[in-house]
Formats: sequence, C-alpha cells, structure tokens
Amino acid sequence: MVAALPTCWQAHLGVEFDQPYMQQLQLFLEAEREAGQQIYPPNQLRFAAFQATLFADVRVVIIGQDPYHGDGQAQGLSFSVPEGQTLPPSLRNIFREISSDLNVSAPDSGDLSRWAEQGVLLLNSVLTVRAGEAASHQKQGWEKFTDAAISALNDQREGIVFLLWGAYAQRKGRLIDRQRHHVLTAAHPSPLAANRGGWFGCRHFSQTNTFLRAHKSSAIHWA
Repeated sequence: MVAALPTCWQAHLGVEFDQPYMQQLQLFLEAEREAGQQIYPPNQLRFAAFQATLFADVRVVIIGQDPYHGDGQAQGLSFSVPEGQTLPPSLRNIFREISSDLNVSAPDSGDLSRWAEQGVLLLNSVLTVRAGEAASHQKQGWEKFTDAAISALNDQREGIVFLLWGAYAQRKGRLIDRQRHHVLTAAHPSPLAANRGGWFGCRHFSQTNTFLRAHKSSAIHWA
C-alpha cells in the first residue's frame, strides 16, 4: 500500500506500514475482498487525499469520518463526490454555509478536488468502507494511520487551519498544538446535527481565509 503514497508523505508515514496494526489492517482488507465484499473507494483512490494535496502544500485540513458507502460516491476525499453525483445532505449543508458566509452562489458540483488543489487536505479518519454499511471499517487500524498523518502535520508544519466538524472530528483535536496551528470547531453539517444548531452561521470559510491572509497565504476559493 505504501507505494500509493506520494514520496513526500512516505517520508512521514512510510514507517507506519511496518507496524503490526497496519499489517493487521491489510489482512482485514484482504479478507473482505476474499469474502466478496465491495469496498469503497476503489483501490486506486484509497490514498487520493494524500495524492491530491502534498505534505508541503497543506494549508487547511477538513476531517471526515469514513467514505460514502453508496455506489459511485466515494472518491477518497472527505465530503466529496464525483462530478455529476447527487449532493449528499452533509455536502449540501456545507455549500449552504459557504453561500451564506461568503455571499456567493452555492457550488453546483460536489467534486471538491478543486479545494484539494489549493492546499485543503480532505482527510477521512477511516479510508475504506464496505458497500452499503457505514462505519463498517472503523476500528480496524485506519484511525491510527490518519492520527499519524495529523501528528506529522502538527509537528512538522505551522499555521495550518484545522476544521473539526462534529464530536468525531473534534476528538482528533487532541493531536493539534493550538500554539502552532489554528483550530475551528462546529457541529457536524449532517442534517440531524446541523438542524440542532452550531453549523449554520459558523462562518468557518471566511474565518479560514482571514487567517490565511493574515499569515501571508492566499485565500481558498471555496465557491
């Protein structure tokens, strides 16, 4: 699996592939395939977040839970779906907040690779899922791997904006030094959580751009 990571990420995460937990994860994924389970995203997109945003280019991190489990949805980037796919409810709420926060038209494509190209690491905590079964690959080892990625960014970089939406993502906040990085928290954008308050009006997109500009970095073109 390590060969799928860009060299810059291998320098920080390559050692993880020699750890017992990662070897156990590989055995688990092989057993899933042998049992005929459909796994999302496709193998070539498993590390898409790292391929799309190189280590030195990361300026913002958005942490999701696990990939979408519907056919054709998962593309290895948190909250993102390929061009032409119906917008999932959480992504629709993200776009509503962008529209309100920045006073712009909401994006019409759910493909967030345009964010990744600007330095937004779209990182799910768990990088695979069984078709039709949300959270089916949790607690198999992926969480330790993505913890290692966040820790590497925390230790080796400065001035990154971490957007932690919902309690699950906010638990990753224990890995982030607030003296080195900027952390914004809000409710999860899923309808159930967002409608209880704490998502709409969080203004994370304008706040992120304000921070980036203040630290002599260009704003993210969210729309």
